[in-house]
Amino acid sequence: MPIVFLHGLGQKPGDWDPVINRLDKGSRTLCPNLHALERDGEDYPALYGAFERYCDGLEEQLDLCGLSLGGVLALQYAAEHPERVNSLALIGARASMPKALLKFQKLLFRVMPAESFGKMGLEKQSAIQLCTSMAELDLRPVLEQITCPALVLCGEKDRANRHAAEKLGRMLPNGEVRLIAEGGHEANRDAPEALSVLLADFYKRHAAVQNT
Repeated sequence: MPIVFLHGLGQKPGDWDPVINRLDKGSRTLCPNLHALERDGEDYPALYGAFERYCDGLEEQLDLCGLSLGGVLALQYAAEHPERVNSLALIGARASMPKALLKFQKLLFRVMPAESFGKMGLEKQSAIQLCTSMAELDLRPVLEQITCPALVLCGEKDRANRHAAEKLGRMLPNGEVRLIAEGGHEANRDAPEALSVLLADFYKRHAAVQNT
């Protein structure tokens, strides 16, 4: 059963390496490049459709672990395909989108040079369009359909998302919330050791329950 690691907007699959390298060496991991998935269009529905096809192409049940945008994709897939998801680990993810933060993010993207986006593996206009299309996304009405174990994580320094993480953990039927020591929003980059400890414990506990 693979653990599928999903990066955030502006990240690449390799940003998960410091975390994966600290997990059990027997863990099977997949890190798709979300920006490279074949899709029709550059908005969120097109990206989700491409991610959905990617997951459907994997025959086994999945342990999904996503950060920010990756966490939103994982959350929606688990709600729409609960039989395919064995567990969820969500870092800095939200069930409903913060319009003010998205608006600020778009403003930043507009003033950033185009070459900065090339390093992320996407085009500037694509990033802006993706942010715009997520503004009305709200997964709260379907959270009750997610019954698998769900670990909701947030960096101690990620004040913008901490309250949302605590609320999400309460709304998920089998959710639990943990803070990542010294972590910011991109905890896979700035606190990989603390993040890997929390993930390893979650997967170990979940595996023990399955084997009883």
